[in-house]
This record gives sequence, C-alpha cells and structure tokens, in this order.
Amino acid sequence: MKRTLFDKVWDSHVVQSIENGPDVLFIDRHMIHEVTSPVAFLGLKQRGIRVMSPERTFATADHNTPTINQHLPVKDPLSAIQLKALEENSKEYGISYWGLGHEKNGIVHVVGPEYGITQPGATIVCGDSHTSTHGAFGAIAFGIGTSEVEMVLASQCIMQPKPKKMRININGNLSRAVTPKDVALFIISQLTTSGATGYFVEYAGDVFRNMTMEGRMTVCNLSIEMGARGGMIAPDEKTFEYIKNREFTPKDRAWDKAMAYWETLYSDEGAVFDKELTFDGSAIEPMITYGTNPGMGMGISNAIPNAETLDGGVSTYKKSLQYMDFQEGDAMLGKKIDFVFVGSCTNGRIEDFRAFTNIVKGRKKADHVTAWLVPGSHKVEAAIKEEGLLDVLTEAGFELREPGCSACLAMNDDKIPPGKYAVSTSNRNFEGRQGPGSRTLLASPLVAAAAAVTGRVTDPRVLLNERELAN
Repeated sequence: MKRTLFDKVWDSHVVQSIENGPDVLFIDRHMIHEVTSPVAFLGLKQRGIRVMSPERTFATADHNTPTINQHLPVKDPLSAIQLKALEENSKEYGISYWGLGHEKNGIVHVVGPEYGITQPGATIVCGDSHTSTHGAFGAIAFGIGTSEVEMVLASQCIMQPKPKKMRININGNLSRAVTPKDVALFIISQLTTSGATGYFVEYAGDVFRNMTMEGRMTVCNLSIEMGARGGMIAPDEKTFEYIKNREFTPKDRAWDKAMAYWETLYSDEGAVFDKELTFDGSAIEPMITYGTNPGMGMGISNAIPNAETLDGGVSTYKKSLQYMDFQEGDAMLGKKIDFVFVGSCTNGRIEDFRAFTNIVKGRKKADHVTAWLVPGSHKVEAAIKEEGLLDVLTEAGFELREPGCSACLAMNDDKIPPGKYAVSTSNRNFEGRQGPGSRTLLASPLVAAAAAVTGRVTDPRVLLNERELAN
C-alpha cells in the first residue's frame, strides 16, 4: 500500500484508535512556555498527578519576556507571575527549564531545532499554534490548548482526529529577492486563511527541496495561517546534516539506527492525497500584506484588489481596509511606515538577519523609523555578533535587542502604538495583534530592510539593483 509521509509518521504513533472517534497519539516531544502551561500544571496538582515523561518535556520562556535589560526583574506583574510559575513547575516536576538568563533561552520554535530536540519522524506538540514550524524536519508538529497540555503532561499522549492530507507542489526557480517567507505568503494568498482547514499539508517540489532548513521552517511555521493543522517537508540530506551532532540528537550507533528509519520518511510514489495543488515558483514576487489577515497579501508591485473582484465577504474586506486606512486600488509601494520588526519564530533565525543586513549595508536607517531587531535565541544573537553583522547594523543606525517573541504579539513591552504602521517579519497581522490599534504589514526580512532604510514600502529588488549599479 502506497503511503504518504504523514501517514507513516502518524500511524506509527497511534496507541489506540477509537471507532468513529479520535486516535490516541503518543507524543515524542512536548515543548512548553510560560503562557499556556500554568493552568495545566494547576490541573495536575489538583488531581495529584505527576508528569509522566519529564525527559520528553522542554520548557523555555519567550512570550512574556522583555527584550531589553533581561537581567533586571520583569516589570509587568502578570508576566512576572507566569515566568515564575514556569520556573517553579519545571523544577518541581524535573523538566528542563531554559528561563531568562539561560544560555539556551529563546523562542520555543527556534531553540527546539537548534538543540536537536526536533527530529524527523517525531510527534511534537506545544501550547502554541506555530508549533507547525518543526514539520520542516519531517515531523508531525501542531499546537494544542491548555487542557491538552495537561493531557500530554499527564499521559504523554493526546486524543486527536486524524486530519486529511494535502500536498502543495511548487516547482521552477524563484525570482530575485523572493524568500521562503514570500513563498508562504503567496500560498496563503491563493488558498485564503481557511483554504487548508482540516488538512495536514506536505510541501513538495523543487522550490522546497532547494530551500535551506531555516527557509523550510519559515514555510511550515505559516501553515497554520491558511487553516492547516500543520505542515511538513520530507527529510533529506540537508535535514540530516543540520541536526547531526546537536545536543539531543542520537549519537554513534543510535544515530545509525535513527537514520535507517529517517531515510524511509517520504511519500511513496503513487500515494494518494485528499487534495493536491501545484504552483509555479517563477510566478512569485516579494510579497506584502495590506489587510488584517495573512491571506490578504499580494506581490509588492501590485495594487490592492477591488472588493468586487473577490469571492464573497465584501463588507468584511472593506472593514479591514478601513482599519488599515487603505483604499481599493492603492499601490502599496511608497506607503509610509513607522516601525520595522525583524524576529519571531517565523523569521528570527540567523539567515533572516543575514538577509536584512545585506540590504542595509552601506545605508542608514530612516530617521522616523523605529526598528526592533530581535534574535530568536542566544545562539542567533551570538552568530549575529560573531559574523560581524552587528557591526554593519550598528553602522546603519540599528540596535540589537535580546531574544524573545517581542513584537509578534502584544504580550510584552514591545507594542506598536495605535495607528502606526509596522512592516513585520512575524506571522499574523490581525487587528491589534502587535498592540491595540496597530497596523501590521507582513513581509520578508528583505522587504523589512528596504522599508527600514527608506521609511516606506519599497521593493528590495530596487535597492539590490542600485547597489549593483554603484559597484
């Protein structure tokens, strides 16, 4: 029987199938943070239950953490309480805890791959929707709610209905300045934010095979934004090379045994998907969003569509444009921006900062722009400094902050003020997502860099061409 990659991983983790109901699924890795875990631990205590597999559980602080002066006490009372609760619960139950000040601290979906916690063929959950990031390694990874966090802590299993299967193929060569973030935003713009609801997506084709592991993480991270339960990419030599010799990956004979299994993790030729889509990679250009969900995106050189050209939801569409203070038919190029945010579990890795620095090198930050450059982990922060990127950024007028989720969501001090526009490399542009009344334009690190030095929405290809002509 021909099986998909998803079937192979899912079926091998089913402890029990409930007739006309969900599967009981064994979980290999459970990652927790300070926001969704306190109530789950409280439930365990009320029932007198221990954590079943603390060695499979990993805790890091990220959502509520400040990104400056992390050595000082956290000012926000609620954030301080949640961070303290995570620390105390981790200690009580024998869970690895990487809090503020710990060398391994960082965004949960950044540090997981960095330390080899994320591995091919694994099932991975976290109380965070962007757990789908880990699917870049050929894992089944998805976000869960607080009650499910408690379930996994108590039993190392979760009850889940098996999703349907979708494959998205993209072949061809990407054009200049088109990044994995642009590929993901393009897919979401084609499917809408509900187009993959009920599915687990496998990404296939030349475009994804040619991506780096960090690029694949960006794509899988955004799977949830088109309604998918998660996304995954078959592991290959790039995957194995990336994870080899990391702290939590198998070593010596255990590595050889793991590889024997990992090399079987691909969709068999002729395997059937419930839905299959194919796109041409050469048709994608640098993307930017103009509305209040990730599906409201377009090529940066285009104009905002007219409501009448869309299928349904005209009143909602116009309400979104009203919130953004944009008009149908507007060009996005040239629109003034106030803030730039580079970071998050979507684009807070070293390759993202390399891309950003490549654009700003030899230029200066626009005077009226506030830029928050936030590495996803201390490893990323160290690499920025070791590679000389920080010197370039400092010369251009930028400052580097400390690791954390930062301005991805309004849960910490990094909030965009009401009415201000932010070009953001994060994953969501909902109303108020980055602060009450804030207006978010999702984009790649290249588009963010172009906006940071010009103060307006700018096509990064223009700046790259200018540099070539100058040289």
